[in-house]
Amino acid sequence: MKSAVIFGGVGQGAQVTALRGGLDILVATPGRLLDLMNQGHAHLDSVEIFVLDEADRMLDMGFIDDIKFLIAQMPEQRQSLCFSATFPKEIEELVQKFLKNPIRISVKKTESSANVDQDVIKVSDSGKKLEVLCDLLAKQNFNKVLIFGKTKFGVEKLSIALTKKGFKAASIHGDKSQSKRERALSYFRADKINILVATDVAARGLDINDISHVINYDIPATYDDYVHRIGRTGRGKKKGSAITFVQ
Repeated sequence: MKSAVIFGGVGQGAQVTALRGGLDILVATPGRLLDLMNQGHAHLDSVEIFVLDEADRMLDMGFIDDIKFLIAQMPEQRQSLCFSATFPKEIEELVQKFLKNPIRISVKKTESSANVDQDVIKVSDSGKKLEVLCDLLAKQNFNKVLIFGKTKFGVEKLSIALTKKGFKAASIHGDKSQSKRERALSYFRADKINILVATDVAARGLDINDISHVINYDIPATYDDYVHRIGRTGRGKKKGSAITFVQ
């Protein structure tokens, strides 16, 4: 089976070469796929199976028109599958328009994983928030920690502060180039660093082995965001811990 992945933020040369060679499986982000289609490099008229991952966010982030256009380029006779850990009612109604006689399959009993111990730490003085975090990170069982912040500026600032205090930390957020994000992730996967500070860009789609703790340094905007964030730990049958800072 020949497969390729295409996404923005990097040069398209290697992606175009892969498309020209013919593919059985293509994994793509909507924006770059549309760009390459408009340039005549990609065609969807022989798609047999269409998979929309993180369907709730894809349809909720302004991608809806792009998704509709892409679907219109595919044969009507195909199999379509939509995946997500959370499915708000309004998104579920929207998904129904893309599917014919769909069957819903759920592989969970609750929204959040039973493998994740969830706890809250109350910090009354915001000035001591970093101090409390550092005390946690210094504990022996905090082996591999993913910390979520609200803003790109805040995430970068926290990453720098942790590094200055002697922790092996890096950050990923929307203002970082694709290459820098990939480097930070590869260091985290390879245990060259054991702390990754991120915005919600890392709340979905990341499957990194053995994350011991997820820390919500800033409270997520929605419950669904919370579910996706803490789902980065306790993967499969492994145990994990999630801690949320509140004031």
